[in-house]
Amino acid sequence: MASPDLTGQDWPLDEVPGRDVRAVVPRDFRLESGERLSAAEVTGRLYGPDRGPLIVVVGGISSGRFAARWWPWAVKAGGPIDLNRARVLAFDLPPGKDEPGVTITTADQARLLALLLEALDEPRVDAFVGASYGGCIGLAFAAAFPDRIGHLVAISAAHRTHPAATAWRGVQRRLLAFARESGREAEGVALARELAMATYRTPDEFALRFASTPPAEAGAPYPVCDYLIARGADYAEVTSAARWISLSDSLDRHAVAPEAVRCSLTVVGFTSDRLVPIEDSRELAARAPNLRRLVEAPSMFGHDAFLKERELVGRALHDALSPLYALPQSPLAREIAA
Repeated sequence: MASPDLTGQDWPLDEVPGRDVRAVVPRDFRLESGERLSAAEVTGRLYGPDRGPLIVVVGGISSGRFAARWWPWAVKAGGPIDLNRARVLAFDLPPGKDEPGVTITTADQARLLALLLEALDEPRVDAFVGASYGGCIGLAFAAAFPDRIGHLVAISAAHRTHPAATAWRGVQRRLLAFARESGREAEGVALARELAMATYRTPDEFALRFASTPPAEAGAPYPVCDYLIARGADYAEVTSAARWISLSDSLDRHAVAPEAVRCSLTVVGFTSDRLVPIEDSRELAARAPNLRRLVEAPSMFGHDAFLKERELVGRALHDALSPLYALPQSPLAREIAA
């Protein structure tokens, strides 16, 4: 069993402290495709007290081990995922920005998470909170390791990918490949991100936020385009075409039989989500053998509701995780809470 590396640098004092942990990827580790990862390690980050229930938190394909940064209102002391009362583990989703692309599944990601848990000598997670791609990984983990998970919260994620979502992502992947082959990768990543953002949010939100004022000339950006262009430029700095193609394709390969998810399950879905239609969340809930609760609601934020709907998602997380918080706290956790 590999030993965790606890030497990672903490964030500055004004941010949530945590420590990096690493697990070696065995040389004989193969993805379902038969390919190998170029990375020799899986890197995660632990937050919270030294003792307490362990909660794994995984988000969309642009998330990573710094969960308190990409989900700051949820992962914090006193928050719905309470760092006063629980340990939180998040991890970087392979492949990395500077690594070659691979054909990787959500089941592969679940196996890589299992390596990290083994390195930490953690035989079981008390809860897994997964949103978007992270919810798909959570479902795959629950199916592959039924004895190693207590409760799963799947937000904006279902047991399968809808063909409409595959259609949108397929266009993004072809755009990324074309831009890379043309030597304009960064521009391709930015454009693909613009297209993706247009599918994450809803027409209602765009109508509320942006005027339809036309530009002076044909081809110039409208107000809503300025927003998308800015988001695309930001994303081009943090990911590569190869990584995005790999993880986007991974979403479209995702398929888990709901009956195989035998742990206690909370499903959170939004009626305005065009990538994960509410009908799929309902089907997952109906077929799962140990459903605790199905939460569904409208949201002007569409697929991004898990990031934006703080009250509703926070309440669902509190209801799902509060039994864990009722467990006796460690002395360190009591000291932090005080």
